[in-house]
Amino acid sequence: MKRVVTGISATLTAILLTASLTTGTASATPPNIPSAATAASRLATLTVAAETNQSSYNRSLFNHWITISGACNTRETVLKRDGTGVVVDSSCAATSGRWYSPFDGATWTAASDVDIDHMVPLAEAWRSGAYAWTSAQRQSYANDLGGPELWAVTDNVNQTKGDQDPSTWQPPLASFDCTYARAWIQVKYYWKLTLQSSEKSALQGMLASC
Repeated sequence: MKRVVTGISATLTAILLTASLTTGTASATPPNIPSAATAASRLATLTVAAETNQSSYNRSLFNHWITISGACNTRETVLKRDGTGVVVDSSCAATSGRWYSPFDGATWTAASDVDIDHMVPLAEAWRSGAYAWTSAQRQSYANDLGGPELWAVTDNVNQTKGDQDPSTWQPPLASFDCTYARAWIQVKYYWKLTLQSSEKSALQGMLASC
């Protein structure tokens, strides 16, 4: 009987240890994405203006990734938030898990295949008003976990997107257009960024798919 109890105890210990390092099933969707109606209303309030200060942009002006909790930085936090069955080591690096990329519908099992995308790219934010922000504001923007700014997506899809806005780049998965537009608008609205006329027209077209 003692051997059985010992075996059960060891099993429970293993389960608890695994649970402490593993997240549950995640939605793979960042928070605070507005409804289509709310997004359309907010889009109408955004200032339309030409982009400016392109030549002065430098990615290093947006400090990221910063420590969020314990050993976990922003990237690692998003990987845990948006993945399924994510296991991390003592340094908070993901050693296993599954990540669904909503931009293209692909699923990955290696964190190295996943990039953390800034919905409104850092360079786009810079050209749309972030050039006038303080360093602290730019750091907050680059590591924003409170809104739909950070997404776990297929690495080469993120690289193809680069710093483009919806007038020149939209997700390969057309069924994601509605969510993409709603998230993009929310980021620009929350951070009081401007948008170009062509960008606004593209977003209106994407919202029409909702």
